[in-house]
Amino acid sequence: MKSTLTDNWALAQELESIVGTDAVCPWQDTDTFWQKRIESAIAPGTEIDCTVYPNTQEELAGAIACISRNRRGVLPVGSGSKLDWGGLVRIEPPNPRDRSQVSEPPLKRGTGGLVVVSCDRINRLIDRAVGDLTVTVEAGMKFAELQRILATSGQFLPLDPAYPEQATIGGIIATADAGSLRQRYRGVRDLLLGITFVRSDGKIAKAGGRVVKNVAGYDLMKLLTGSYGTLGIISQVTMRVYPLPNASVTVILTGEVEALANTTQTLLSSALTPTAVDLLSRQLVEKLGLGKNLGLAVRFQSIPESIEQQSSRLLEVGYKLGLKGTICTENDETNFWQRLQSIIWSTAPDSTIICKIGIIASESTKTLAQFNLADGLIHSGSGLGILRFENATGETILQLRQQCESHSGFLSILKAPAELKQQLDVWGYNGNALSLMQKIKQQFDPENILSPHRFLFP
Repeated sequence: MKSTLTDNWALAQELESIVGTDAVCPWQDTDTFWQKRIESAIAPGTEIDCTVYPNTQEELAGAIACISRNRRGVLPVGSGSKLDWGGLVRIEPPNPRDRSQVSEPPLKRGTGGLVVVSCDRINRLIDRAVGDLTVTVEAGMKFAELQRILATSGQFLPLDPAYPEQATIGGIIATADAGSLRQRYRGVRDLLLGITFVRSDGKIAKAGGRVVKNVAGYDLMKLLTGSYGTLGIISQVTMRVYPLPNASVTVILTGEVEALANTTQTLLSSALTPTAVDLLSRQLVEKLGLGKNLGLAVRFQSIPESIEQQSSRLLEVGYKLGLKGTICTENDETNFWQRLQSIIWSTAPDSTIICKIGIIASESTKTLAQFNLADGLIHSGSGLGILRFENATGETILQLRQQCESHSGFLSILKAPAELKQQLDVWGYNGNALSLMQKIKQQFDPENILSPHRFLFP
């Protein structure tokens, strides 16, 4: 796992000349917590040379240029909260038995291994245009900290990511982690107005701008969203923000599959404007103490009069179809969504498997009802969701993937034990765009140094 300090001395010296002596940490001096977090993201046997902590975007660019010249691999990190999502990063030649990685070019490197590059210190607020509803921040800023800053002006960034207290803005974009609020505000890429990133050769590139109706240049914001650090290292973004809602209420309906499906369809085709519409599996509903049937959690956020009318209308529809209903407000509502997050994203025990799924939205209720082993949540408007298993086998995951694919969907593994990730195709992509994606990867990262093997490029 470890490269010797002697082998990496020259690289460390060069990096120290760029970022400072206190910003380069040899692997053997890395604290145990970070070692375990990094090891969860890499294939067994992969060497780590050191961790670099640039303080500015310019230092980040210089560090990447240095690493590229020295033919090392790069593992970009923020807080590390989602570092173990996706494929295991490795630098040895690809395994021909793994269809998802068979054509990926091996890293052209020297005697060293990976360099972990942290954006944690690149975390400044660059600009806040309150009147224009935009904010520009560096990628290492924590999501929770940005929300606290925006709240002082009565605004917020409408995302609901995993691990909100730890997650960084760069990590949220790199993993396209929108959460439940996508029902009203769409996905991460739809909130991005401008982006700055460091290329694999250390050059700084920019796209978009600070205005809502910007059409300058290529739309690299959408390309980099969800690329898992494989095309470039995001260093700064400009995002659209929204006014904080005056009031909020959540309606929770539980009952039989057909009734929930009809209620969901009625809701989505109505004039009601929920900010979140999430289907909940039986296991998840039971853990929340709401019964043993499927559930539907619907959040309304607006002025008090509006949310009262909308919640009453939804309850009326649900009651007519035989569903049970509960309304959560104020602290009860906050506690409900926090508990939902803590259950879905809990990583205990170590055998936990967390998957992202996507299916045809109209099939969401019936499909979720078939997943009897999972704590599951599906965003009804998009058909995207999360499944969490504590003791599932690889065979079970493959069977569930087939179920999703039978509904024109997918199942990708975010978090799982390394042994299982080595056995299975993590991404399970069966579309026809692999060659196109590989060409894009080749253009952005011809030496394949950025998070090699983490994403689905063949």
